[in-house]
Amino acid sequence: MADPSSRVRMSGPLKPYTRGYAAELSQQGYSQFSAASQMRLAAHLSRWLESEGLDAAALTPIVVEKFMAARRAAGYVDFRSSRALGPLLGYLRELGAAPVVPPLVAITPEEVFIERYRRYLTTERGLVASSVRYYINLVRPFLSTRVTDGGIDLEHLAAGDVTAFVLAECPRRSVPSAKLLVTALRSLLVFLHVEGVIEWSLTAAAPAVADWRLAGLPRALEPDQARRLLDSCDRRTVAGSRDFAVLTLLSRLGVRAAEVAALELGDLDWRAGEILVRGKGDRRERLPLPADVGDSLAAYLRRGRPAGAACRQVFVSVRAPLRPMTSCGVKQAVYAAGLRAGLGRVGAHRLRHTAATEMLRAGATLTEIGQVLRHARLETTAIYAKVDRESLRIIARSWPGGGA
Repeated sequence: MADPSSRVRMSGPLKPYTRGYAAELSQQGYSQFSAASQMRLAAHLSRWLESEGLDAAALTPIVVEKFMAARRAAGYVDFRSSRALGPLLGYLRELGAAPVVPPLVAITPEEVFIERYRRYLTTERGLVASSVRYYINLVRPFLSTRVTDGGIDLEHLAAGDVTAFVLAECPRRSVPSAKLLVTALRSLLVFLHVEGVIEWSLTAAAPAVADWRLAGLPRALEPDQARRLLDSCDRRTVAGSRDFAVLTLLSRLGVRAAEVAALELGDLDWRAGEILVRGKGDRRERLPLPADVGDSLAAYLRRGRPAGAACRQVFVSVRAPLRPMTSCGVKQAVYAAGLRAGLGRVGAHRLRHTAATEMLRAGATLTEIGQVLRHARLETTAIYAKVDRESLRIIARSWPGGGA
């Protein structure tokens, strides 16, 4: 790719960073056109800084917003928000040329308390960052009911307050969502008791959500549907090659979306034919690497994964800037493939059910399926006994009064 800095005339305090920034854009996977646009934005900022008598060290959020206001007033129709300067500011901050933005400080009593709860979930419970965020989002509505003019009143929390909140909130949610709410709320109540905020544990005041374990059936895809899902990926493109490898991992090994996103290059042991899965609770377990899964991964790594990706994660974004694929990105890839295949909305966890069902049809035992899915308890795997219809026919009793 041609050097985008050669197509942009740069003057002002940012001129010494021109070539380095252009190289960074190239490494991050920006196209020639996009890189040139970013360089023009940098040139405009540099001219504006010079006119204001400032340099890169003055690029605080207030100064950045002042520049953007001047850019909008000048009639520019593109790159009109401070987010547009994210790549340049990131590069300058990495070099130490621009000031690093200090983290936001919790100033309200509610935020101060939530920060304490966050540390508890991370250090004492050992939850991953995504689970911590989920728990906090679930308990925020409850905490908002305890906010007063003097702060947040949790010392006078009573069992009736907890029960009333659950009874009011759960009817508006699905059963799985309500169960998660109660789980998070009980975690909060344990924290309050451990911290000495409340004298007695109030976990029993959060009533259980009525649900019958193993009452449903796993919603697995049929074999032809799974093939259509995989065939919907155009493996001639970068995105198609990546998504085909992602879908193959999900449907063959039954890994979770977060585990796919966390997969690193060093987790693939090609010589031993194994893959390291980073599961819940920071558990790390090895699984056999089937030939078709290995082929899809090798094809993506050879021809699909951008050479400029600096991270160790296997799967990265298709568009610049090149970043590790997130669990939400994995779920979106499955959802998009389901629409392309004419299957409607398909969730990533449905492919976990598909992998288990296919193993059962191939003759695997529930114990073996539980080992592949890495279930902590065999009871969790027991639901897949329901999909073995041939075995169920053997033990099924005839309906009274029915035919033979």
